[in-house]
Amino acid sequence: MKKNKIKILLVDDEPDILEILSFNLSNEGYQIFTAENGKEALDVADRQLPHLIILDVMMPIMDGVETCERLRMDDRFKDTLIMFLSARGEDYSQVAAFESGADDYVTKPIKPRILISKVKAMLRRFSGKEITANIVIGDLTIDIESYTVTNKGGKIILPRKEFELLALLASKPGKVFKRIKIMEAVWGSDVVVGDRTIDVHIRKLREKIGEEFFKTVKGVGYKFIIEKE
Repeated sequence: MKKNKIKILLVDDEPDILEILSFNLSNEGYQIFTAENGKEALDVADRQLPHLIILDVMMPIMDGVETCERLRMDDRFKDTLIMFLSARGEDYSQVAAFESGADDYVTKPIKPRILISKVKAMLRRFSGKEITANIVIGDLTIDIESYTVTNKGGKIILPRKEFELLALLASKPGKVFKRIKIMEAVWGSDVVVGDRTIDVHIRKLREKIGEEFFKTVKGVGYKFIIEKE
C-alpha cells in the first residue's frame, strides 16, 4: 500500500506532541489524524478507519488502555495496528497495554526519526504477510487469510498479535519455539519487546483457546500440543 493511502491516528492530550509527530509523519507521506483523548479517538477512528493508531496512556475523559479495549471490541479494528507511546515505563503499565490488545509499547521521550522507523517496521510487517493455507487441528481451525479462529464451531476473535502467535505455534505442533524466535517472528527483529509481552499473550490465548493447547518449556519457550503429555 502506498504511503499516501495509509492513515495514522495520533492520540495524546499534549498539543506539542501531536504537532511534532503530525509534522514528521506527514512529511513521510502518511495521512495523519489527531485526537486529544480516548473518546475523541473513538469518534475519529469510526469515521476514518485508520491503519495505525498511536495512543498515549494517561489522558482525560478516557485513558489509552480503555480506548484500546473498546477498539478491539469492534470487529473493524481487530487487525488495526495499535502502538502505545507513553512516558510511563513501569511493567504494570506495559502489561495493561498489551492485555488491552496493543501491538507495541514505546516509552517517551523518543526521537521522531526513531519513532518513524518503528512505524515503518510495523506497517511493513502488516502489509508484507504472505497468505498461507489454513491450519486445521481437530475442532480448531485457524484461517490465515481472514485472521479468524473457530473452535468446535464457535468463532473466536483475537487481536492481531495473539492470532500471529497462535498461528506460529500451531503451524508445527510439538515443536518448542524459543522466545527469541517468537519475538522475531511475531514482533520483528527491529522491535524490542520483553519476555513478559510473550507471557501476557500466551496467557490470553490460554483463556480463549484452551489451557491444554499451550505448554511452557521453562527457560526455553512455548509449544503447541494436541495430545496430553
